[in-house]
Amino acid sequence: MARRYAIYDVFTANRLEGNPLAVVFDGDGLSDAAMQAIAGEFNLSETVFVKPAENSAHTARLRIFTPGYELPFAGHPTVGAAIALAEAARAADDEGYDLVQVLEENVGPVRCAVRRRPSSATFAEFDVPRKSVQLHAKFDRQEIANAFSLKASQITFENHVPTFWSAGVPFVMIPVHDVAAAAAVEFDAALWEQITPIAEGRLASAYVYCRGGINHVARFHTRMFAPAMGIVEDPATGSAVAAFSGAIHHFDQLIDGHHPFLIEQGVEMGRPSLLHLHLDVSGGEIVTARIGGQAVKIAAGELYL
Repeated sequence: MARRYAIYDVFTANRLEGNPLAVVFDGDGLSDAAMQAIAGEFNLSETVFVKPAENSAHTARLRIFTPGYELPFAGHPTVGAAIALAEAARAADDEGYDLVQVLEENVGPVRCAVRRRPSSATFAEFDVPRKSVQLHAKFDRQEIANAFSLKASQITFENHVPTFWSAGVPFVMIPVHDVAAAAAVEFDAALWEQITPIAEGRLASAYVYCRGGINHVARFHTRMFAPAMGIVEDPATGSAVAAFSGAIHHFDQLIDGHHPFLIEQGVEMGRPSLLHLHLDVSGGEIVTARIGGQAVKIAAGELYL
């Protein structure tokens, strides 16, 4: 059976930048083992399989796989799949549209808005389905520094210290002094696996961050390392940004109101990405969080399975 697929570069408006994603449109009938094997064949950070929605009012059911295992939720597959489904359903010369989709993921239904304009890459933004929560863990700053080939004094800025957060996928948030420190990171996966906590039965991934960025509009500069997922380094990670929202609010004590953040990632990999994070705070708590970005199709074809 021939199954259609497309490759999108996500969280960018430029091809060969951002985070590549494989979207398999005809995912119905594939076993879990087959989907995991296909994800390994693509060998991208994530492959998303589109299946019929279980609720007829929803757009589609998504299954998301890294080369190592399935994820309950991920940001760049959500953005990329929403854009791919919208573009597949519309004529290529469509002058533009705005639409809302509900995508069923293992974490639950995810509401996603898509905006298409003829003069720019398609944009999608989704409501983060699960609030970021802080998980319990203790960290030794020198051990973290050793895993990233940095000095212990570089593992902090202002009041930010290493913490552990999850909005469906767990990440250790590692603040570093500045962009130069982030660029100097040499990640040692073996050392990391000795010190990282376990959550939901898996080793947590590492999310390195600092203020500012190479792009002058960026509020934060980030890197993500996930050896347990089979990902040496990821150029754009929406699920990490979802978790990061909790750390931002925890350390920066955001006042009530709307707070937009533009977060850059993938710079050191030569695949710069821009992720939009919007937080609404009321009563001292995050009440809504949204993550968005653009995506562009770079390839399409068929799987013969």
